[in-house]
Amino acid sequence: MNYTGRVLGEAFCGDFLKEVLFNAREDMPYRGPVIYRKGEYSYHCKVQGEFVWFQGYEEIFYGNQRIYECHFHGGSIR
Repeated sequence: MNYTGRVLGEAFCGDFLKEVLFNAREDMPYRGPVIYRKGEYSYHCKVQGEFVWFQGYEEIFYGNQRIYECHFHGGSIR
């Protein structure tokens, strides 16, 4: 998988992102779950495709402010 992300706001918390990534589900192992919330933070992840070829986008909000975004893609290697 390749990914590139960027911090968009001062409220970004790397510990929250790590917590999200540790909560990835087995049926969606790309980054984090579809939605994850804790306090004022919320994480959203959208994925298109199958594990053999996929692309996705994730974002973190603090309240209503988007403070992080990441694009990712990947697939199986033979």
